[in-house]
Amino acid sequence: MSKQIKTNIEIGYKKRNRKTVFWRGILVFPTAVFICSFAVQSNAGFAAGFIIVPTLLALVFREVYPSYLLTFNHSFIELQTRVVAYSLLLTDDYPSIERNKDIEVTFPEIKGGKSLNRWLPLVKWFLAIPLVIVGVVYSVISLGMTLVAWVMTSATGNYPKWAGKFVYGTVKYWNRVTGYAVVLVSDKYPSFSL
Repeated sequence: MSKQIKTNIEIGYKKRNRKTVFWRGILVFPTAVFICSFAVQSNAGFAAGFIIVPTLLALVFREVYPSYLLTFNHSFIELQTRVVAYSLLLTDDYPSIERNKDIEVTFPEIKGGKSLNRWLPLVKWFLAIPLVIVGVVYSVISLGMTLVAWVMTSATGNYPKWAGKFVYGTVKYWNRVTGYAVVLVSDKYPSFSL
């Protein structure tokens, strides 16, 4: 079993729906508003929607990762991944608020939190600063590639593989960083590679 979050997205390269690709920014808006509603309620800014502080406190003081927080954080990161995959043209499946077999996020096994370091969550945010900097660079490149891929896919109906691999790698990278520094399900420092 992996010690980090795994992300699996079935990318469609051929025979894409050119109309939905062209209007993707408008079509994704309702689901993006749904995700942002969690941010407004949590008032957490960067880590919008995730339940972080209770998880941190439970890990530090009780050395337990509460199952209900784990379930919520897993569901939320999976929903966020579906919206990002749709927004970045990796799939034509509209992001459902329910699970989708083509987009799956798997958390590492946590045995009541005992497999996690009790004190590491206090400094993970600081250790993650280089990861975030590299992630921002990957994200800028991915957005540029998505713009080019959007033009190509809107015109031909085929999504370029070179864009798909890089964008998919960026999504996987951010999920690993989120698992390490935000939802605290992994103590293994994520690799800088896609």
